[in-house]
Order: sequence, then C-alpha cells, then structure tokens
Amino acid sequence: MDEVSLAVENLKKEWDQTVSQLQDRIREIENCGKSGKGTEEANALPRLNGAAQDCLASLRSMQFRLDLLAQQLPTMEEVQSGQALVEIWKDQYQELHMGLRNANLQAKANIKKAAQEERELLLGGGEESTVRRRNLQTKSGMTSAAESITESLRRTRQMMVQEVERSASTLATVDESTSVLKKAESEYKGHRSLLSRTRGLLSTMKRQDVIDRIILAVGLLIFLMSVLYVVSKRVGVLTLQRKIVAAIKSGSIPNKDPIGNAALNQGIAALNVNDEL
Repeated sequence: MDEVSLAVENLKKEWDQTVSQLQDRIREIENCGKSGKGTEEANALPRLNGAAQDCLASLRSMQFRLDLLAQQLPTMEEVQSGQALVEIWKDQYQELHMGLRNANLQAKANIKKAAQEERELLLGGGEESTVRRRNLQTKSGMTSAAESITESLRRTRQMMVQEVERSASTLATVDESTSVLKKAESEYKGHRSLLSRTRGLLSTMKRQDVIDRIILAVGLLIFLMSVLYVVSKRVGVLTLQRKIVAAIKSGSIPNKDPIGNAALNQGIAALNVNDEL
C-alpha cells in the first residue's frame, strides 16, 4: 500500500472516531435539561455546543483532505471510490449538522421546562428555597467561569484548525507545482534529445550538400571540356575542308589521276556530310 492509500485509510479511522464523538455530544445536548437542573444545564449547553462545533470543523477539514488525497490515488478505480466517499461524507455531515440543530431545539425546550419548575420551587418560600437559591448562585458563578475558559479554549482550537487547513491547502499547491515542474523537466529532456538528433541530421545534410555541389561542379567541368573538345575538332575539320577545296579550285592539286580524284571526291563528300551534321 502506498503512502496516499495509507493516508486515506487513516483518515477514514479518524472520521469514524470524530463522528462517534459528535454523536455523543448531540445526545448530551438533546438530554440537556431533563435532569431537572435547568440553570446548571443551561450554562453547560454552550460548552457542549462548542465541542460539537469543533467536531463539525474537524469533519469539514477531513472532507477537504480526502478530496485532495482522492485525486492522488494510483488507479482510476481508487480515485472514483475516493470521490464517491467524499460525497457520502458530505451527506453524513449534513445529517449530523441537522441532528445537532434538532438536539439544540430539544435542549432549549427541556431547559425552559426545568427553569419553570425551579422558578416555581424558588418562589414557594421556606428554608429549602433559600438554600437552593444560595447553591444556585454559587454554582452559577463557578459554571460561568468554567464556561468562559472553555469558550476561550474552543476559539483557540478553532483558529488552530483553520491554520491547519490553510497549511494543508498550501502543501497541496506546492505538491501540484512540484509535479508540474517534474513534467516540464521530462518534456525538456525529450526536446533536448530531439534537438540533438536534429543537429546531427542538419550536419549530415550540410555535408551531403557540399558533396553534391562538388559532384555538380566536376560534372559541369567535364561537360564543358567535352564541348570544347568537340568544337575544337569540328573547327579543325572545317578548316582542313576549306583548305582542300581552295587547293582544288586553285589547281594546286593535280586532277589527272582518276583514282586519286575519286578518293578526293569521296573525302570531300564525307567532309560535307560532317559539316551538315
């Protein structure tokens, strides 16, 4: 079991314990005033409500923590299960909150009834009524002091719970930022390897471009040399042809040998064909 799943299991146990404590406080509030001590129980009611409100604040904090942890579970099934549990906890929280409200209404009715009975007893007169008034005054002063201290401690605890919730929210934000940075780092590494391969391909393409340029230059040079060679040969043949024709016309070459004349004519005809080509 990983750390997140273990934290969820511990949070479930803490939720069950807090719910049990809250249910006990709700029962105490609901029974407040039934023992016949209206004034004493009326003074104790704020203390019980403070403890119940602390339990409700703890439950709200647990809902928030479970919502954060559910998104970090390793599998999709566990994530869906965690989110479903969050909804169940929200419904249970609403039921407990409504139960606390109803318990307070019942407690107020009980205390009102008990106070009415005490008032009737105190107004009845006699030594018993006097002793009872003195006891009530003494107990009322002690209860007021205890309730003041309890209320101060409850406010301090509430502030601490709020600070814990803010700290949990900050830690969740830091964890999310850390995951984003890790993802960005992995993407940067992937892009860096891609850039390295791209640089290698560009270097290969540059070398291939240089080789292609050299091949083209050599080919062009060979082509120009071939053209120059062919042109020089053609110019030499044409010059020889003109000299022979000029020599024949001027009579520098004798025309008495029929065989020689025939060979010369064939040579001139061949030169004329080459000239036409």
